[in-house]
Amino acid sequence: MSHIREMAKQIVAAHCHHELCLPLPSFSPDQPLPTIKTETSQDQYELAGTIAAIEMGFIESDARVLGKAWSRMIKDVGDFNPKLWPSRPEYFEMLPYSRNSNPKAFKECPKRLGLYGVFPDADWIKRMVDAELPTAQLRFKSDDVTQIRTQIREAVAAVKGSKTLLFINDHWEEAIAAGAYGVHLGQEDLVSANLDAIREAGLRLGLSTHGYAELVIADRYCPSYIAMGAVFPTNLKKMPTAPQGLGRLYAYAKLMQHYPLVAIGGIDEGSIHAVAQSGVGSVAVVRAIVASDDPKAAVKRLQELMKTN
Repeated sequence: MSHIREMAKQIVAAHCHHELCLPLPSFSPDQPLPTIKTETSQDQYELAGTIAAIEMGFIESDARVLGKAWSRMIKDVGDFNPKLWPSRPEYFEMLPYSRNSNPKAFKECPKRLGLYGVFPDADWIKRMVDAELPTAQLRFKSDDVTQIRTQIREAVAAVKGSKTLLFINDHWEEAIAAGAYGVHLGQEDLVSANLDAIREAGLRLGLSTHGYAELVIADRYCPSYIAMGAVFPTNLKKMPTAPQGLGRLYAYAKLMQHYPLVAIGGIDEGSIHAVAQSGVGSVAVVRAIVASDDPKAAVKRLQELMKTN
């Protein structure tokens, strides 16, 4: 086991300055330290990669996925090199065929969705059409079914004939009924949502992810785009993982470059350029527009800051 620990140590040392490491969380009886159960199918490289990932602050599910990816990468290149990092889809056992040959693939959306604003009601969607925002999401929170339907219908009507693409958060049935462009779901919604109905209605599907394990799951559904976050701390939504940071975002974007990608979470004018440099085709913001004194001007300013050349 000592040589496995040594390999893990070398991996951590090689990447600790690449912003892939996050501070280890505080563990308690309610949140114990992740344990690594050895299995007969695991080899020394998988174990080393898993141990290294845990020491770098990856959650257990991500660490296990990374361990397997490390093993496949080493077998592919033929030698252990701690300076490498798994960045090819086949190392993560992602589907080998393209969306064109996948009957379950969701309808395509532009590879570059541009500036992507997330808004609380239809009035904001109307304002953003006037601001010529490329992509918008209606995230209307209510238990009133009538209000939900009204808000979605008004938002869909607002973007009709415009260049703004509209995604509806969560409410996929109402989105289908209103003829929306697409829906955005969290991975917790995949169990309850009727994905076949969304696909057959021709709506695009965006999926949230928060790390390697969820990226692998998202790939199995072949969505229209994949959202990755939270990049930075945000108080707008309780997140299942710690903020991923730029280093991990760049690694995720490289791995998933065959998809349209959206970076989301705590992004503002001070960070949007660095986020756009990761290779994502879209950056989602909330407060950078909603909290602005001049939202229309903020849209133009943010789009200028997104430019990567």
